[in-house]
Amino acid sequence: MNEKRPMFLFYTSITLAICSSALYHFVAKSTPANVNFPVSLMVTYAAALVVTWIIALLFPADKGFAAELKNLNWASFLLAIAIVGIEFGFLLTYRAGWNLGIAAVLTNVVASLILVPVAIYVFKDKLSWVNIAGILVCFAGLVMLNWKR
Repeated sequence: MNEKRPMFLFYTSITLAICSSALYHFVAKSTPANVNFPVSLMVTYAAALVVTWIIALLFPADKGFAAELKNLNWASFLLAIAIVGIEFGFLLTYRAGWNLGIAAVLTNVVASLILVPVAIYVFKDKLSWVNIAGILVCFAGLVMLNWKR
């Protein structure tokens, strides 16, 4: 862990991500089956825009909103495509009858396994033997998740 980052931020950020992810899957599974996907997503993103505006008031841009817009790159636009893909994919997944726990775990583990080579080659992350053992456990978990009873 980087010593420059406060411990509070280290644990609070991951706790927020975990709680939000769990809430996300619960709510996605609870979305009515008879609602139109694009309508559901438009309402979701309209509400997200309001929440984001509130957060922006709590964390104002030092140099102003317009200056911050100039700092953006392609990642914001691809992130938007990825987010819509995740939302749409899970709405379809749960509508198709996937189990809440299995679908969430399966997608997160497979996505994580796909990201391992990206992390190593693009971001120069290092893996320890413990990390490699964890990856093998993930593979074993995928087998167990898909085991025919």
